[in-house]
Amino acid sequence: MESEHGRPSAADASAALAAAEAARDSLAGQVTTPSWFFASIGAAVAAQIAATAVGLGGEAPWLVVAGLAVFAAVAGLQLARFRRVNGVRLGGFAGRVVLGSATAASAGYTVALAAAIWSAFGDHWWLVALWSAVGGAAYAMSGVRWMRGYRGDPAAHARGASAAWLALIAAAAIGGLAMLVLSA
Repeated sequence: MESEHGRPSAADASAALAAAEAARDSLAGQVTTPSWFFASIGAAVAAQIAATAVGLGGEAPWLVVAGLAVFAAVAGLQLARFRRVNGVRLGGFAGRVVLGSATAASAGYTVALAAAIWSAFGDHWWLVALWSAVGGAAYAMSGVRWMRGYRGDPAAHARGASAAWLALIAAAAIGGLAMLVLSA
């Protein structure tokens, strides 16, 4: 029922909010990822880590750009597939799952990248491959964990990092990468 001012009553507003929360929870339970989503993201991250390590350790800085291009292509394709399968965009999904801003993804990536670069400078190419695979697997598993958490409690997981924070992190990463490439 509407009041004289066109505002809903407290009971109507409460019922509308409860219905919206129920719809959100129902949608969260139905969200699915396309086939091979996490495996392809993990493989792209592993390729990017390996390309960066080999590019810096083997003095082929163009490989760094090639690795980033592979990751960008796979990430863009998988995000488009996710949107097509579900018809929605999830808050936090692109940042936390695909771009790796979740704590586990970024920590696993950072450790694996540092270890792979160190291995490349020591000419331990088999370790580069191993650390790249570990980094890709950690990244993918972080995404799987986030999706499980989202399905269980969508309100708590629906927030992504702020655009300003992501831009700051990206600028710092690009600056650090530029310093590594220029010093190689």
